[in-house]
Amino acid sequence: MMGEFSGHGWGMLWWWIIGLIVLIVIIWIVVKSMSHNTGPTQPPEKSALDILKERYAKGEIDKNEFEERKKDLI
Repeated sequence: MMGEFSGHGWGMLWWWIIGLIVLIVIIWIVVKSMSHNTGPTQPPEKSALDILKERYAKGEIDKNEFEERKKDLI
């Protein structure tokens, strides 16, 4: 009968399902590997003024020294 699968028909159906699953897994792996960062991210470089502000905030330099060095940078 035309509506029923013979033994070969079911076998082909299973191979189609397995092939589809393999294709989905391959696509998932490719997408996952492209979106994954490949290394540690480095913080952006600090400017000299940023470093100067940090030193002032930590108390390593006083206000007068901060202002003098800031004038030199700007």
